[in-house]
Amino acid sequence: MNKHHLIRYYNLLTSERLYPYLFEIEKQAENMFQRLVKSLTKQEYLTGKIKTEKPIEWVQKMNNIQNRATEIVNNEVIFR
Repeated sequence: MNKHHLIRYYNLLTSERLYPYLFEIEKQAENMFQRLVKSLTKQEYLTGKIKTEKPIEWVQKMNNIQNRATEIVNNEVIFR
């Protein structure tokens, strides 16, 4: 943790705003994740038909999409 983050952490903690702040970050991250998964699924034409006809391929592609979405959310929301 760098010095700036440590100071911010202590300021939020001592002012009793840490938990509301973390709750808001969690909400932002979850919303962004859901939007990204939906968007990436559309971009890659990952449909219910593929899920029915090729379930293993569908699971592989969904795992890939979720991993990419997690990486983006972590970089843009969580670790900023």
